[in-house]
Amino acid sequence: MSRIGKKPIAVPAGVDVKINDGEISVKGKNGDLKLAYHSDMTVEFDAAGRTINVTRPNDERQNRALHGLTRSLINNMVLGVSTYFEKKLEIQGVGYQAAIKGKNLELQVGYANIVKLPIPAGVICEVPDATHVNMRSADKQAVGQFAAIVRNVRPPEPYKGKGIRYVGEYVRRKAGKAFGSS
Repeated sequence: MSRIGKKPIAVPAGVDVKINDGEISVKGKNGDLKLAYHSDMTVEFDAAGRTINVTRPNDERQNRALHGLTRSLINNMVLGVSTYFEKKLEIQGVGYQAAIKGKNLELQVGYANIVKLPIPAGVICEVPDATHVNMRSADKQAVGQFAAIVRNVRPPEPYKGKGIRYVGEYVRRKAGKAFGSS
């Protein structure tokens, strides 16, 4: 039995849950999210106890995998509409900076041209200073994917540590060329 899948999902006050024909929609103060879950999974909302339960029909390998996955996706939706998921990036390097122009995030990170990335719908992007980028969204996948795309523009390199990294990320440094005879 899946340890994650069998846990009930607690629904906080102020979050509305609707289940229709293989689709669950969750609405809260930070927006609304929808998920079309697999037809083998059964999702039930207990309005009295304010919990969501996910069950599977049998112990086949695919159903065991989908059980925990479906429960985790629904739990992330419930958490996201009540409190935002957040990713913070920092930019290190001389002259490296970020700015928001319209609906684009513009990065100057050592290339000849400015890299312009469109900010996806549902993701709130802020640049408190030129070397930090903060992203928030109710959708955990959307904010994580956009943060990964931004980081991938110039990942941190191991010699000088220049590049875009998550706040608190450790970058293992390498020693440069050693001078001397061998």
